[in-house]
Order: sequence, then structure tokens, then C-alpha cells
Amino acid sequence: MEWKLFADLAEVTGARTVRVDVGGDATVGDALDALVGAHPALESRVFGDDGELYDHINVLRNGEAAALGEATAAGDELALFPPVSGG
Repeated sequence: MEWKLFADLAEVTGARTVRVDVGGDATVGDALDALVGAHPALESRVFGDDGELYDHINVLRNGEAAALGEATAAGDELALFPPVSGG
């Protein structure tokens, strides 16, 4: 499964795309755990002290908003967006 990372999240990992291995019955949350496990510096950027995903972090599955409990399928593209501002 592949994650696309944007802004400072890509800087933290050193890559705009990161491949993770998860089981066939994995959820979006499992894939996110695999990503953070491979890149521990992401943890403080996406999770609060309570271990919950920050409200301002957007998770997408195949271009649409995704809940962490949502099932994934082989070939899914996941994306992680921090808050973005500018004009």
C-alpha cells in the first residue's frame, strides 16, 4: 500500500511517497500505524499526546476522506495532509 505525503510530512520522511506492508484485512488506521512505525518522527506530527489523530490532519483513501476504521484493499492509495495555508 502506498502513502502520499504532503508539505512537512514529506519533509519528515524524506519522500513524497512511502510504501507500507499491511495484511489483507487492514484498516486505514493499520496502514497509518505501519507508516508511523517506519517513520517514528511522524508520530508527533499526526498524533496528539492522547494517541488520537489530530483534528487538523486529513486522511484520504483513493482521493476521498477516510476514517481510520475504514477497510483498505490492495492497490489503495492513501494520502496524509497537514493543514495548509497560503494564497
